[in-house]
Amino acid sequence: MNADVIVIGAGIVGAACAHELARAGLGVLVLDAGLGGATAAGMGHLVVMDDNPAELTLSHESLKLWHGWAPRLNAACAFSPCGTLWLAANEAEMAEADNKRQRLEAHGIACELLGPAALAAAEPALRGGLAGALKVNGDSVVYAPSAARWLLAQAPHAIAFEQAEAVAIEGSRVRLADGSFRSAAAVVLAAGIHATRLCPGLPLRPKKGHLAITDRYPGTVHHQLVELGYINSAHHSEGDSVAFNVQPRPTGQLLIGSSRQFDSTDPAVEAPMLARMLGRALDYLPALAGLNTVRTWTGFRAATPDSLPIIGRHPGQPGLWLAVGHEGLGVTTAPATARLLAAQITGAALPFDGEPYGMQRFPGVQV
Repeated sequence: MNADVIVIGAGIVGAACAHELARAGLGVLVLDAGLGGATAAGMGHLVVMDDNPAELTLSHESLKLWHGWAPRLNAACAFSPCGTLWLAANEAEMAEADNKRQRLEAHGIACELLGPAALAAAEPALRGGLAGALKVNGDSVVYAPSAARWLLAQAPHAIAFEQAEAVAIEGSRVRLADGSFRSAAAVVLAAGIHATRLCPGLPLRPKKGHLAITDRYPGTVHHQLVELGYINSAHHSEGDSVAFNVQPRPTGQLLIGSSRQFDSTDPAVEAPMLARMLGRALDYLPALAGLNTVRTWTGFRAATPDSLPIIGRHPGQPGLWLAVGHEGLGVTTAPATARLLAAQITGAALPFDGEPYGMQRFPGVQV
């Protein structure tokens, strides 16, 4: 089977790329091995992040696209514009919340500071004594596996899909596990942490994460809750860490995160790390002690050295394009990633500067 473009990976990033390429009029074939990845394991938080200008651009442009899609998403996507509360435990974190507010507002992102009383009124289940929070109104949540399927189904031109494992990329051809080949003028690698099997030189490391979900307790939490300390925890380059992150699902369940462990590829739930993560959650949300947890699991984020994704042409393999390394922001940033990559492939005007996401920023990497 031949196509204009082959996309390897049907997670949220691959699905968004396929959708956007089909929207540009190209014939698209999606290959997916069904190995399971970050899309199936993650929280589905749609959040504007501003640790650096490139991250802010990619997440902000993506949120605009998500909100444009929202009225058309089906019920299975469980889209909820719940907003995010970035929680400040003390006055120093409250000052950082104000700095964050100024950065976001400078880009036209609606947000507001909440003092202790307003925070308690917004989320009564939180522990007392918090200094306040920054509320980011446009942040949302989505059930990413369903959203990926929706993107593949809603493209204006039919996207061919094949459940098959790609084992090698050989020029313009992709070799499958059964020995057959699929050919295209361009190949997009969007396989998350599994991308290193097909392109071993990519500067990607696995970041293991634990998650837990409760039974249904509607009304316990109303916003996505994240401690401001999460920002520092999430970008530690070494060592294990946990941070408070609780998300209300439309079902009434609470999704509890988060943890980070570098370089582990063992999918087993680790009781000590899970205990640390839940202990952190209980510190902020004592009411969790009375709720029933129905499932725990793990997943793997694909992290680059600078925590930005790699989007664009592979410098050493003509015809190969990359959309990998999104770490924990793949669901958020998939739409703008796809819009940028499709413009690069087709030669259309770029929606924003793609330079910060290119492989050229890792000159010492052997590819």
